Amino acid sequence: RLGSRFSRCSFVTSNPVGITVMFSRHLAGAGAAAAGACALRLVPPAREARCQTTVTSTTTVQQPDGSMVTKTITTSTPAAARAPVDQNYPPHGLSEGVRKLPQWIQLGCGDAEYICPEKGATFPGDECPEKMPDISKHSSFMAETLRADPGIYDRLRNKKTNMGVSLAKCVKTGFDNPGHPMIKTVGLVAGDEDSYEAFKELFDPVVSARHGGYPADAKHPTDMNPDNLLNTKIDPEGKYTLTTRCRTGRSVRGFRLPPACTFEERRELERVIVKGLMRLTGELKGQYLPLHGSRSFELMPTGMSEDQEEDLRKRGNLFQEPDSTLLLSSGCGRHWPDARGIFHNDAKNFFVWLNEEDHMRIVSMEKGDNVHAIFQRFATACATVQQVLKEEGYDFMHNDHLGYILTCPSNLGTGLRAGTMAQLPLVSARKDFRQICTKLGLQARGTAGVDSASVGGKWDISNADRLGKSETHLVNIFIHGVSTLIQWEKMLEKGENIDELVAAAKAWNP
Repeated sequence: RLGSRFSRCSFVTSNPVGITVMFSRHLAGAGAAAAGACALRLVPPAREARCQTTVTSTTTVQQPDGSMVTKTITTSTPAAARAPVDQNYPPHGLSEGVRKLPQWIQLGCGDAEYICPEKGATFPGDECPEKMPDISKHSSFMAETLRADPGIYDRLRNKKTNMGVSLAKCVKTGFDNPGHPMIKTVGLVAGDEDSYEAFKELFDPVVSARHGGYPADAKHPTDMNPDNLLNTKIDPEGKYTLTTRCRTGRSVRGFRLPPACTFEERRELERVIVKGLMRLTGELKGQYLPLHGSRSFELMPTGMSEDQEEDLRKRGNLFQEPDSTLLLSSGCGRHWPDARGIFHNDAKNFFVWLNEEDHMRIVSMEKGDNVHAIFQRFATACATVQQVLKEEGYDFMHNDHLGYILTCPSNLGTGLRAGTMAQLPLVSARKDFRQICTKLGLQARGTAGVDSASVGGKWDISNADRLGKSETHLVNIFIHGVSTLIQWEKMLEKGENIDELVAAAKAWNP
């Protein structure tokens, strides 16, 4: 099955007569009619070993200045090296590890869109139905926007981006997941860089609402200078914080984002990114480990071992399989675990996740609360990864208005989460704990992610904003907010009242 990304394709059978089928296709532009031609030619058996599969992918991308740039990628694989179609591995089947998971998760890890009536996931991911589903009880920024102006759905439902991404792909997760009255989700993802432009009538108000009223003409600032961080010690006694990190996402221009990318596209992303990462030197030098069971990386054809994977997850350094309906409905679980993995440096305090929710998640972390050292490593890593990608002819998705372009609108701008896993059983037991975090400019998540619960008073606490404020501004909000929560935890341990302090609380502002 060929998507609009492919301009021409030839493939070779391994049968004795050596038939080669060649197919060519040209797209004059987004929405233009396509003309195709197909030809067969016989290859003598003696030449079969020299035949190869060639896939040429051509993508036209709009640059920030409005110009259009075409990038062509050609991949050739010798016929002798091609494995036969495997019905027990993506894209034709499910991997062995996925087949051990519950059925409702398996449904989102193959090639098809996630349809699971048991979980309420029934919205099609390819084309929007004529009538918009009932979202009167949904709790998300997308639902609020569409309730305020239902006509947006009618005006956009048949549109597609210049890379062929439909509105249905972007809104499916929001229609499938009603959310919780106390936890408002975004309800919307981007399938490619152009999604934010092609569907801006929906994305703009959602982005504005999620980021506290972000103006349509605003420019996003940046500041990666560690000298501009507060000197406040978050946890002077080292009693409450377990690990601290700075994390961001980055997307590679010219590829569709994880909700919409193809099997081949994801593999090409892995190849390009890993090639760049393996050129890192000094403190950042390390190794790449594909997820266990992934067959995409030639040097490790079955991925890392199960023990390695489990060890990384126990340490909080590796993402989980897609066990959330938010991720499954978004399409980020398709073809799992193929072409997903993790790069880490020798010290294991710098990590890059590949092809999870974003093309890349860049993470700097360590035990304790040394935010300055963590941010310094983080800033150096982001700049270095971008430089090695540029040397390979690629760059990050970015524009002056939205900053760094990522899958979820909540991560636009810096894409930065400065966070800590903190033990706060007393202050988090208050009924207004989440409201307190909001006042301090923070977001509190459970130990297993965005829609999970806390275990034993342990919370993943980070800055809530991403867009409209610089990196150092957001880290300072995090430093001030978490140190305040820890001070209040100490007061509650002594039996002191913190109500007046809570009432006066507010986020740090320069």
